[in-house]
Amino acid sequence: MVQVCLNGARGAADGAVVPLTPEAMAGAAAGAVAAGATDVHVHPKTPCGQDTLSPRVVAATLDAIRARVAVPVGVTTGAWAHPDDPAARLARVRDWTVLPDHASVNWHEPGAEDLAAALVERGVGVEAGIWSGTDGAARFARSPLGPKVLRVLAEVTDTAPDTAESTAHALLAELGTAFGRPVLLHGEDGGAWPVLRLAGRLGLTTRVGLEDTLRLPSGERALSNAQLVAEALAGHG
Repeated sequence: MVQVCLNGARGAADGAVVPLTPEAMAGAAAGAVAAGATDVHVHPKTPCGQDTLSPRVVAATLDAIRARVAVPVGVTTGAWAHPDDPAARLARVRDWTVLPDHASVNWHEPGAEDLAAALVERGVGVEAGIWSGTDGAARFARSPLGPKVLRVLAEVTDTAPDTAESTAHALLAELGTAFGRPVLLHGEDGGAWPVLRLAGRLGLTTRVGLEDTLRLPSGERALSNAQLVAEALAGHG
């Protein structure tokens, strides 16, 4: 599986190729799936381009993307998308009227356990986001929800091309058996392609898209999510 991460927390300042509206996200998803992506991860956006957990915006985003692709579609629940407090974020997610196939929950963030439990109760798959440089792996190892998650997103936040791979190895060691759940390994910015190559060598699933990197392996700016997916599947990472 190669997941496409369409936009992340990026905004208009990152360039016009980053999809910010439901229609643009749907078009980007369709292009990426045509290029070989088999799963979609997206950050719904307010009209001004900020990440949001608004039920209305989440519904519009999911409806638009599902009208164009027939693969699973997931969303973020990152604390920055509703920063008031964990209880307010949980209430927002419980108010969703259209449910994603899965949602990422960053295990180092306050309220992660309650949020993940609420998603499981609603039949939404949980992607357990375990970031390097946090206590997420240790918290996850103690979690009774560990065996119930859909997969683990092992996110290497080290963006240095020369050290991201070693950071990835350390993160995987911290995760251990990860309750036997599938592990999706990915990096960010300068570390995105080195970590993607490592995932390929280890036989792990991975992801690529404008959330994780704006550049091709050559260093050129990517023109689309579809181009990034095609490069990853061609083994150019």
